[in-house]
Amino acid sequence: MRSTGPVSRIGRSLVAMTATAAAGAVAALSLAAPPAAAAPTETTAPRPGDTCTAADLGTRHPYIKATEVSPAITHFKGWYVTEGTTGQQTVSTDTTTVIAVSVGLNDTIETSFAVEALSNVKATVGLDVKLEYTSTSKESNSVTWNLTQPGYYGFYKGTKKVTGTYGSLNCNRAQQDDGSWALEWTEGPGSGSFTTFTTLEEGAVRCQDSVPADSIMAKAQALLDCGSAAAKADDPAGVVTSGASAEQPGPTGHSARAALDCSAEAYKIAVPGKPLSWGAPLLADDGVRLRPSSIFSAHLDNWRLCNVTEQNGVLEASLWNWGNGGCATVAEENAATDRAVLMTAPCAEDDLQRFYIYRDVPGSSKIGVQNKYTGSMMGYDRYADGEFIRQYSSGRQDGTGTFDLIGV
Repeated sequence: MRSTGPVSRIGRSLVAMTATAAAGAVAALSLAAPPAAAAPTETTAPRPGDTCTAADLGTRHPYIKATEVSPAITHFKGWYVTEGTTGQQTVSTDTTTVIAVSVGLNDTIETSFAVEALSNVKATVGLDVKLEYTSTSKESNSVTWNLTQPGYYGFYKGTKKVTGTYGSLNCNRAQQDDGSWALEWTEGPGSGSFTTFTTLEEGAVRCQDSVPADSIMAKAQALLDCGSAAAKADDPAGVVTSGASAEQPGPTGHSARAALDCSAEAYKIAVPGKPLSWGAPLLADDGVRLRPSSIFSAHLDNWRLCNVTEQNGVLEASLWNWGNGGCATVAEENAATDRAVLMTAPCAEDDLQRFYIYRDVPGSSKIGVQNKYTGSMMGYDRYADGEFIRQYSSGRQDGTGTFDLIGV
């Protein structure tokens, strides 16, 4: 579990990436340089390729990759109206499908990332979609409509269902055409799907009615099955039923204890320019906190990067603590909770124990840390001894999600 043997191939490659100016002061990923200026206040959503600053390393923003708008019928019932029975009628419709608002793992829409994603969807499709958690009714609903002519009617309630995929923009270093480095908003590894819908509408439609193509009314008319015997019957038509539900990713399962390949170098994950850094807990039910380093820290402030991979300039690693032998993680039951506390647990093959590391340009030790499974960024509410490290769906926009990775 505590791999202290020869440096692995990955460990050697990390060392090779280092530009060290003072021996012992900087290790594989801790590249010291003058601190970057604080991020300016954002007035528009960032786009891929836009510039960012070191203060943005611990943040992320959603961007919409694809959308699809389609009419959906949530409640329906076919009803035959004969001569002499026209006028206002109330028909009890049955549920055909239930649509719930969701963004990735989050079906409560309480996080800033989810709200921002849905706001971007609204701007992209130009429709007044739901921006908070809600769902269409699962219960039978009545529709009241004034019928002026006999015929076979479909009483319905429906909406425009908006689905699609989003990506995560993270601030990371990118090499320019001239060989220099700069910080840019780039697509991070995290992405997901979303579902929302517009305001419900209700009505009644006949087989012979002319309706706009791809409209909610046309969708209801298609459910009438106008060529069937039911469309010509004297009795009320049978109920048209169908079901649909939003598929949500399941939580990760606990698996076998991980065999870690850790670099020999150990690091502090520190608040830039401050004495406090990530300190692992001694007790299993405690969390990772900001702590000062001292001779009494017992290596609880020292972390190793294990099973490191790199893709598109973004590192992925497990964070193994030298002091308690555990790996940083977010508790499974709190995975979808904003501000959930970062914990440590016995190391396992689990995406909740994997983290993406976004790095400043060479010459700087600043990083941002993102949980692979939840997509949330690590940060803290306030700078204080004993303050928990927590996950934030969009990161800390005040720059308190940026840390220094310092070799020890």
